[in-house]
This record gives sequence, structure tokens and C-alpha cells, in this order.
Amino acid sequence: MSKVLERPQALDVVAEAIPEELTIRPQWVCWRYALDGKDNWTKHPYNPQSGRMASHSDLMTWSTFEEVLEAHKAGRYDGLGFVFCSGDPYTGIDLDGCRDPESGEIKPWAAEIVRAFDTYTELSPSGKSLHIIAKGVLPGRGGKRKYIEMYDMKRFFTMTGHVVTGIEVRP
Repeated sequence: MSKVLERPQALDVVAEAIPEELTIRPQWVCWRYALDGKDNWTKHPYNPQSGRMASHSDLMTWSTFEEVLEAHKAGRYDGLGFVFCSGDPYTGIDLDGCRDPESGEIKPWAAEIVRAFDTYTELSPSGKSLHIIAKGVLPGRGGKRKYIEMYDMKRFFTMTGHVVTGIEVRP
């Protein structure tokens, strides 16, 4: 028998904190929470212009930052997402379950990765994970390895604008 799961509440989007070099690119989608059939909440990408699901591999389903932000502010979607593609210089690194949303404490393994990359890092919508956006191309295929996911194309990352600061970068 399946249990009733409460819909997660995403962090509010702090749009002005998201780097302009990302917001000027037309690689944005909205997203909504959806149950995956296994009693887990997942995030599905949407094109705010059509209201239909977006695809990480079809740029015709992507929008501008302004369009997705407007649709999100209107309350039609749970958040914003950036789509990685072969035409941009970015790679996304997702550090799953590495932060206590109550205390703000970040696990040492994740803090070390954030320090090593020394680039834009923000909280995930749950506040439990970190998203790093770095310039670079992966040497092979991206994917998931235990608590770390890395992608440089054909994937979208949720974006919150809740910038992670205060992790000392060692020389």
C-alpha cells in the first residue's frame, strides 16, 4: 500500500543572484514537482509558452530567463531550470544530500568539492543539495556516482539563486 506523500516546498527563487552569463542564454525551462510512480517526488521540465513538457535535447522547447521567471512568478510552476547543451561552455555538478537545511551545515566531502571548483554554487530547491555551475567539458559521459552527478549536455538543473558563500577557499 502506498503512503500519501506531502508535496515538497521549493525554496523561493532569488532571480537577481543567478549569474547574468547564464540568464542571457535562451536555455531555460520551468519545472513542476511530480510523483514518479515509486512514491518519490521528481521535477519535470516545462516550456512556459506552450505549457507542455520541455526536452533537454530539443532547444525549441526552451525559453528565455525572463519568460520562465514570469511564468514562475505567476504561480504556474514550482521553479526554474537551466538546460546544459553542446553549445554552451557549462557543466553542472549536483552534490546530493550534503547539506542539513536546518543548521546549514555542509558535509566535509561536499565542502571540499565546492572549494576545489571555486565557482558559482547554489542550494537546490530542497536546501539539502548543492549545485555547482562550472565552465568546462566532461572528459566522458556525465552521470551519477553515489552522491555526485555531473552533466554538460542533455540535462537540466533546477536553479534557485540561493548562493552558497562562506566556504573558505584554500590557496
